[in-house]
Formats: sequence, C-alpha cells, structure tokens
Amino acid sequence: MSDLPTEHNEFEDEDDFGRESHGIEFIVEEVEFELADAQDLTSWIERVAEVHEHEIVQLTYIFCSDEYLHKVNVEYLDHDTYTDVITFDNADDADIIEGDIFISVERVRENAVIHGVTFRDELHRVMIHGVLHLLGYADKDLLSQTAMRKKEDDCLLLRTF
Repeated sequence: MSDLPTEHNEFEDEDDFGRESHGIEFIVEEVEFELADAQDLTSWIERVAEVHEHEIVQLTYIFCSDEYLHKVNVEYLDHDTYTDVITFDNADDADIIEGDIFISVERVRENAVIHGVTFRDELHRVMIHGVLHLLGYADKDLLSQTAMRKKEDDCLLLRTF
C-alpha cells in the first residue's frame, strides 16, 4: 500500500515485539499497542501458510485505531463503515502470500468482550482471518462465513504457544 500514510511505529526489538524475518512485519499506527509473542506469531502464521502450500513473500500487519482503519476503508474501498480487519492482497501468483492486513485494536477489544473471549484469542482470530483472505477464502455470504469461521478455528488449533 504505497500511497498509505508512511509515518508509523515499526517494532524494532526482535526479541520482544516485532521482526521482519521471513517477510512478516508488524507496524503500529495511531494507537497504543504492544504485540506480545511476535516470534511465536510469526512461526504460527508461517505454519498456516505451509499447511495451505503457500509461501509468505511479504506480509505486513498494521495495528491501528478505529478511526485510522475507517479512513482506509473509506479511501480505498469506498465503505463508510467501521470494521476490525481489512486485507489487501498484493500477490501476483496464486501460491504466494503478499499483502497488508490492517487491524483495529479498539474493535478487536470490543469484539472480544462481545464474544466472551480473551483479547489475545480474538486478536489471533482476526490476524489469521486476514491470512485466510490472502489464501483465497471469502466471507461474503452466510455459507462462506461459516466455512471461514471453521478455517479460523482450525488455524487457531495450530498455535503452539
């Protein structure tokens, strides 16, 4: 997303928060947020890609505020709604993952309370939801939403942390 605002807080400390190895990067925009278990998350996301026979070339997660994600939704998708995740697929080949996943940390917190789950589990669900879109899964109708939820659950079971 080259024309998105470029000012951001990129996780720099490889031991604690973020890393850019294996093509996965974590960025924070306009929200107070620290990502726990970045190395474990990276390994898990890579495992999900491998199970689906895809290679991660470049995957950027942008953790942001509700308002930031709303602006992205309006500007790039012409949707004047709030959401928890937006995924942009930048891949030219079907067997690679290359894209940007924007996540509203505020919306994830609210949804965790609504669904009676921990923030961590809801965050992981939303993170992998974006990856599933990059793998070709859709959620436009009730049937595909049900299938997507099942895929999310299957992917969450692949976590080892």
